[in-house]
Amino acid sequence: MKQRLAQPKLLLAPGVYDALTALVAEQAGFEALYLSGASIAYTRLGRSDIGLTTFTEVQDTLARITERVRVPVIVDADTGFGNALNVQRTVRGFERAGAAMVQLEDQTFPKRCGHLDGKGVVPVAEMVGKLRAALDARERTLVMARTDALAVEGLEAALDRAAAYLATGVDALFIEALRTPEQMDAACARFAHRVPLLANMVEGGKTPVQDTAALQARGFRIAIFPGGTARAVAKTLQDYYGSLAAHGSTRPFQDRMLDFDGLNTLIGTPELLAAGRRYDGPP
Repeated sequence: MKQRLAQPKLLLAPGVYDALTALVAEQAGFEALYLSGASIAYTRLGRSDIGLTTFTEVQDTLARITERVRVPVIVDADTGFGNALNVQRTVRGFERAGAAMVQLEDQTFPKRCGHLDGKGVVPVAEMVGKLRAALDARERTLVMARTDALAVEGLEAALDRAAAYLATGVDALFIEALRTPEQMDAACARFAHRVPLLANMVEGGKTPVQDTAALQARGFRIAIFPGGTARAVAKTLQDYYGSLAAHGSTRPFQDRMLDFDGLNTLIGTPELLAAGRRYDGPP
């Protein structure tokens, strides 16, 4: 991940939430993935991104993903699930589970989706301490600092927070919910020449959604579309279940889904069975 971020080309990391979505994204050719805490809440709990997910739920999901795919995974660690000591446990646990980069944010707990209103942020000194704890705990995993202060304290305060977090030695910055192209340019003007800066693209969110070419031209080095996968799957499921309920059969929907063999090909069932036959006994 560190070598890849040293390259000038922007890194596009789609959101994933389980081993299947990670596998399909890897097969599509993406160089990195983003394990979205919001999408874990959406899919595992059927709930909103308001701080309900736990350290162990994210760690377990991450471990299942890294067991199945080889591409680097950026992991949303929310607030670190507690104080500085909790942050250290989180970083160590996620590193053992295969995280390439851990993202930590400065919201108060319980946190909420960065594009929801009503957020709060902890004092700068508290977040700096949590980031220092994360850096002390990690052995090889990169650490990204996120600030949600723009919605609470304004743009200049958010940029000042990002500067304080960068001074701890973090590997990347994420200024959440920039609301205009001008705010995006202001963030890039201050930090893009110093550290990889992440752009968060949320369909229907507060930040203008742009493609990778436009984001790279502005100066961003990482782009995530974290919840797009869950939103696309949710829409497909609405259509699928609606069609099944209306027709009593999946036949009208079959051109929009994989059949039995198609799914088994995607997940590698023939290769898995062939590997198992090696242990069936003497030839």
